[in-house]
Amino acid sequence: MLDTEATAQRLLDQAGIELNGSRPWDIQVHDQRLWARVLRDRELGLGESYQDGWWDAQHVDQFLERLIITDVRSAVRLAPAVIVLAAKAATTNRQSRRRAGDNASFHYDIGNDLYERMLDRRMIYSCGYWRDADDLDAAQEAKLDLICRKLHLQPGMRLLDIGCGWGGLAAHASQRYGVEVVGITPAAEQVRVATERTAGLSVEIKQADYREVIGTFDRITSVGMMEHVGPRNLRRFFSVCADRLAPDGLMLHHTIGSNETKSRTDPWFDKYIFPGGVVPSLEQIARASLGEWAVEDVHNFGPDYDRTLMTWLANIESRWDELPTYDERFRRTWRYYLCASAASFRVRNLQLWQIVFSRARQHSPVYHAAR
Repeated sequence: MLDTEATAQRLLDQAGIELNGSRPWDIQVHDQRLWARVLRDRELGLGESYQDGWWDAQHVDQFLERLIITDVRSAVRLAPAVIVLAAKAATTNRQSRRRAGDNASFHYDIGNDLYERMLDRRMIYSCGYWRDADDLDAAQEAKLDLICRKLHLQPGMRLLDIGCGWGGLAAHASQRYGVEVVGITPAAEQVRVATERTAGLSVEIKQADYREVIGTFDRITSVGMMEHVGPRNLRRFFSVCADRLAPDGLMLHHTIGSNETKSRTDPWFDKYIFPGGVVPSLEQIARASLGEWAVEDVHNFGPDYDRTLMTWLANIESRWDELPTYDERFRRTWRYYLCASAASFRVRNLQLWQIVFSRARQHSPVYHAAR
């Protein structure tokens, strides 16, 4: 125990974190088994020990921010859980058509009551665009309109919204731009709410995988969807989009982005938040789109996700007493998820890209990107 504690103390010192200190990022340790667990299981051990109440910090995001900047994980040996996850990623397709539905249900069907209290009034579960916004509702409306303007939507067009969530973008595009929208999601609760919220509009919501879509569309978009496709399926994803998009069409993908090319994700996030999800790199996206697509625009506003996530955290913490069906362990799980994500965007470990594509080998009008 002394050796593991001494090693952990050295790593904390390097990160400028004081054991049982009073600063917002200092760690308060409640169970001395923490050290051995983290040194054994790395990211998984740190997250699970927080879930179990073994440690706290006034601001968990600031604590994790310092660990990322110092790259503490590289100083700890590879965890068994990471090795197992790597083996799964190398030998199985964790985002096959069958598994994709289960993965989506795991996260998105946990309860609309939670998301209603965390998100904006449209229930947009992706990064807001804060350039000219003062609150979450305005930031999300700005993001939706940014997507529509980048796609150059015109009345009468058909838009395919892959991973339509609770229908916010579909409703916005139909109401403001006069387009016909088909939105798809594998999550049953999202289908139910999105159908209710888009009633009376030129919107059709379907419970479907992207590989099941039929028809031709003038525009295609996905928002927060590519992270769930998986590296093994990215080429197929772009191929499906090519089959569905009109020859002179445009396509926009809004996705979290990684600075590294990886085949797996953090084992804690894989186990508790987004099973099978992998954040793509620009290299992976470029390789998957080679030959078929011309990249018209790449827009990175990753720092906006830090503010979005911290607003979600403030929302959920201020209304937790309205959610009696979720226990304290779930609360700590959710808090850790939002704080860890915010910290990664804050230090530019994660990005947020909107990438606009047109078809290669086509006579298309010159594209002008909106901002």
